[in-house]
Amino acid sequence: MTSEAHAGAFSGGMTKVSGERVYRHGIAARTAHWVWTLAMLVLVMSGLQIFNAAPYLDASDKSNPARRVLAFDAVRAPNGQPVGTTSVFGHTIQTTHLFGYTDDGMGGESPRAFPAWLTLPGPQSLADGRRWHLFFAWALFISWFAYLVSAAVRGTLRELVMRPEDFRKLWPMQLYYLRLRKEPPPHGTYNPLQKLTYNVVIFVFFPLLILTGLTLSPAVDAALPWLTALFGGRQFARTWHFTLMVLTIGYFGTHLILVLTTGFWNNMRSMITGWFTLGEHDGVGP
Repeated sequence: MTSEAHAGAFSGGMTKVSGERVYRHGIAARTAHWVWTLAMLVLVMSGLQIFNAAPYLDASDKSNPARRVLAFDAVRAPNGQPVGTTSVFGHTIQTTHLFGYTDDGMGGESPRAFPAWLTLPGPQSLADGRRWHLFFAWALFISWFAYLVSAAVRGTLRELVMRPEDFRKLWPMQLYYLRLRKEPPPHGTYNPLQKLTYNVVIFVFFPLLILTGLTLSPAVDAALPWLTALFGGRQFARTWHFTLMVLTIGYFGTHLILVLTTGFWNNMRSMITGWFTLGEHDGVGP
């Protein structure tokens, strides 16, 4: 690499080193990435299992049908057949065989919000769902905290944190993704849209998921009632927790699409071995 290329790399600009291999992700980042992936999968599935025990969300401090945001139910049609329904802000649609009345995990169907193939365990078991959820909630918290400490100690956290100049590059970066701009704005290891997304997920979504999850524990509710009150009560906390789960799923879905469309094997290799092959518009450094 020339001295000019080195200068560009460490000034946060783009480098013209297409095809060069760089060590992009350390072992702590890679371990955290895969623990988060597994933990979020188990937390979503076990969370849906827990949700099945009370298949509704209320925008209220206590259970209040008048302020129901989301509800799943099973009713009998005039012909006697069971019908599954989903209600969102009072608007109800039939969702038989998918939500409301669906796969029970034992070869049949029964009244339950989410089907067995989406929950962990499959058959309805609130106690087992809670065990899975609690264990992997701790796994998520420990790996999240360890990653932040490791990144701060190694100095790589600064590559991830949004800087004032990054906000000016968000729209040009979006134009590049939409193929309305030939080149992205100069950036380092992460482009400004990646930084913003990672900042929201790591510094906003994860902490709020942990805190709202804590408020749903009777023990925590009794010991720290102010925390429950902060989120509007336990029922409101359930709504926030579920909403954050949906937003996080949306992030992981978008993340997966970008991994698939920007070089699947290169991205996967970097998250397994740490080594990444730079493309024409990839930068290195902060």
